Amino acid sequence: MLGAMERDLGLSESQAKARIADETQASKAEKSLVKSLGADYAGSWYDAKKGTLVVAVTDAAAADAVTAKGAEARTVERSSSELNGYMKDLNAKKSAAPDTVAGWYVDAESNKVVLPTQDVAAAEAFAEKAGVPAEAFQAEAAPERPQPLYQGGDAYYIGGARCSIGFAVTGGFVSAGHCGTTGSTTSSPSGTFAGSSFPGNDYAFIRSSASITGTVNNYSGGSVAVRGSSNAAIGSSICRSGSTTGWRCGTIQARNSTVNYAEGSVTGLIRTTACAEPGDSGGSAISGNQAQGVTSGGSGNCSVGGTTYFQPVNEILSAYGLTLKTS
Repeated sequence: MLGAMERDLGLSESQAKARIADETQASKAEKSLVKSLGADYAGSWYDAKKGTLVVAVTDAAAADAVTAKGAEARTVERSSSELNGYMKDLNAKKSAAPDTVAGWYVDAESNKVVLPTQDVAAAEAFAEKAGVPAEAFQAEAAPERPQPLYQGGDAYYIGGARCSIGFAVTGGFVSAGHCGTTGSTTSSPSGTFAGSSFPGNDYAFIRSSASITGTVNNYSGGSVAVRGSSNAAIGSSICRSGSTTGWRCGTIQARNSTVNYAEGSVTGLIRTTACAEPGDSGGSAISGNQAQGVTSGGSGNCSVGGTTYFQPVNEILSAYGLTLKTS
């Protein structure tokens, strides 16, 4: 993991170690503050330059609770609840979204909903028709055309297609839903899709008797132990494992993102700067030693960089009543 963070994030080994430690503390503080701040909470992110968690609040009086946890407070206009409400408005109108709009997500730092698009005017018109106030969103010019990355961890096969193992769970492993439909069979390892959801979601549970450990292939001759599945803060580093491009790292830009694939929209995804390519689908995404999600899709590649989206792993565990294997 450290080598990939040095390569992809421009860090020295000591900087990478310090960042992982800081991000772990940020994740713990964020979890506590989201609960205690309630309606005043307006999002949070890890500031890599300062090495600290920044928490946005709508009431300046709530700042003391933030600083008491060792985080930096920032007062903003819109709460997390309000911004997520606008996300719901956009999701309700997703069938009317122009093909040029890649999706939408809450950008905590700008305190707005962002719509990456190839046609700014069309995105603005769509957001306004969905009922999102002009001051609460930003249509951002971007060449993104997200697509599922068919073909993460070790490879497995579905007929003539290849995907990647996400994380080991009791009774099998989880992966991306677009890799196969319920009832499809897999080989290397052998198994059966006991459940699959795509589009809307992008997750699957493959029941398998194969011996799959609670580790992730780092494609450098070793593995990374999985210790749990606590959510990392926005701005934290995240590394993904895939059978096409191996081990790649980036940062978390947003959670609860909506992505518009040709096959249909998928909601609730993690948006990141990590790169991926076809064949990496379903593979593991981990921050430190905490499982984050499985590779869904994205745009760009690992030669020029890109944007990759992950289906949160905790949602998969909840949907199928699964227990994550750890080591």
